Amino acid sequence: MLLTRIELQDVRSYAATAVGLDAGVTVLVGPNAQGKTNLLEAVHRAATGGSHRVSGDQPLVRAGEELGVIRLELRTDEGRRRTLELEVGTSRRTRTRVDGQDVRRSSDALGVLRVVLFAPEDVAIVRGDPGERRRFLDDLLAQRRPAYAAARSEYDRVLKQRNNLLKQARHLGPSARDAAAATLDVWTEQLVTHATSVIAARIAAVHALAGHVDRSYRDLADRPERIRLTYRSSAGLDVVGDPDEGVPEREPIETAVRTALAEVAGDERHRAVTLVGPHRDDLDLDIGELPARSHSSHGEAWSLALALKLSTYEVLAEVGDRPIVLLDDVFAELDETRRGRLADACGRWDQVLVTAAVEDDVPLEGARLDVRIEGGISSVHTRPAAAGGAA
Repeated sequence: MLLTRIELQDVRSYAATAVGLDAGVTVLVGPNAQGKTNLLEAVHRAATGGSHRVSGDQPLVRAGEELGVIRLELRTDEGRRRTLELEVGTSRRTRTRVDGQDVRRSSDALGVLRVVLFAPEDVAIVRGDPGERRRFLDDLLAQRRPAYAAARSEYDRVLKQRNNLLKQARHLGPSARDAAAATLDVWTEQLVTHATSVIAARIAAVHALAGHVDRSYRDLADRPERIRLTYRSSAGLDVVGDPDEGVPEREPIETAVRTALAEVAGDERHRAVTLVGPHRDDLDLDIGELPARSHSSHGEAWSLALALKLSTYEVLAEVGDRPIVLLDDVFAELDETRRGRLADACGRWDQVLVTAAVEDDVPLEGARLDVRIEGGISSVHTRPAAAGGAA
């Protein structure tokens, strides 16, 4: 897959810009706070349905404006030309068009453009709270199988309804509480069904990632320790990632979730919150025999986070178009050995967009785009391709 053109209007620091892109490496060069990351963020938002920097769309709109437009042109691996356009506003729902046609839900656009982004914030996948790792799996699955986004959304809807009912039940009298309990049973069964789908998909993703992450980490870090991924479910299931395994059977997962919910039913009524489900699960990452979250060095954490993200490329490429790789100021954080190994990986990918404050940090050949900000507005200027520094 190739991204051939980016157009932005009133997005972040851009009033209006259009950038043409070719296959291979493109490096966006400029001092910090010039708008380089804003360009990658817009691409990531259109492709995945969310920004890697903020939770909502309002910050994406240029200050003083009501509406921002992201328009992308791309070409699939089979040569089909496609367009993806988003209108993001400060006081309206996002409007999404695919190939010029409005789509009913923004999730319907997932998978049109496939990207893998690595940014400094992604070290939180290794060292952050469980929500970071759940988000990592969910983002991967939404691009690999766009229907997953709808399944996860349905789980979130049921979870919200069930939590609301648990809160309401605390303030009811005995007879009303009995009626609420019957309604709660209905929502519990729905929760079990949707939780099973989400957990099964996540476990399948962990299996698919396991071998790739292990190889990528040892290649990047040049260390012998093996990487182990373990999906830990709040339902009591601990599943170690195994490249030889695929999608797990639903029945054992469904039974575990239902049993675990029954065991904590009293505690849930007391605390008025759902205590079992994929919203409380985690992905354990071990380097050798030690948990990476608490025992990894800065270099090890960076290498593992990068290995996780780069492995998503392989997992996505197994099903559908090969994704575009976005590297946001990554080379500056790596030592010379890791820079060289990442550069070798870049040579295997169809298209890579890289941001850098210092051009010599990027040991890659390819097109250079100068990004600078004047009067509060970013602009992009193309210059001839040149070598990017010593490999």
